[in-house]
Amino acid sequence: MSAILYYVHDPMCSWCWGYRPAFQRLKDQLPAGVEIRCVLGGLAPDSDQPMPEEMQQMLQLTWRRITSQLGTEFNHEFWIQCQPRRSTYPACRAVLAAKKQGQEYAMTEAIQQAYYLRAMNPSDYQTHARLAAELGLDVARFMTDITGAEVDALLQKDIEHAAALGVSGFPSLVLEVEGQRWPIAVAYQNELTTLNDIKDKLKWANAKSVMKGWFAKKS
Repeated sequence: MSAILYYVHDPMCSWCWGYRPAFQRLKDQLPAGVEIRCVLGGLAPDSDQPMPEEMQQMLQLTWRRITSQLGTEFNHEFWIQCQPRRSTYPACRAVLAAKKQGQEYAMTEAIQQAYYLRAMNPSDYQTHARLAAELGLDVARFMTDITGAEVDALLQKDIEHAAALGVSGFPSLVLEVEGQRWPIAVAYQNELTTLNDIKDKLKWANAKSVMKGWFAKKS
């Protein structure tokens, strides 16, 4: 039975960075027929304004909490070396521009590492251009795409899709089988919890499909 597992995320979501190892392991163990589709939720729209000090402090505390709970590494020099902005749409567009060159996952990881480990500002297009070059992308094409109307429309479509999936936070997982959708548990440390949830939903959907076929034959 074919199914879609939607992964709703934002490359500047620190909990998505914390979830990355478990998600990688989950992808390696998914049942056959389950297709992963990434959806960019878009945490914060475009802004040239510096991030308020109160929000900076809150995010730094969040980073420390994630490290305490999950062991995730963060480079706190970011808060000293960069002028942070509450603007994640540029990073989301970078992922979509890279996707046009077949490097969606690679750019997502590159942005996360740039932000959380390399103290580079993920809200700046200069950062994305550098990452595109490091990934071996066609940088001229990438920069045209990242600032173009097509990629912006794709981002708005993803944001609307995330809302239609009923997602209220990132990261989130939603399983779709034959038009029916279920929220799936996001387990940050034990991907087997998530995997078992997916398998249970697939079994239920398969049993429902069998019963539907049986009743159709009887009618």
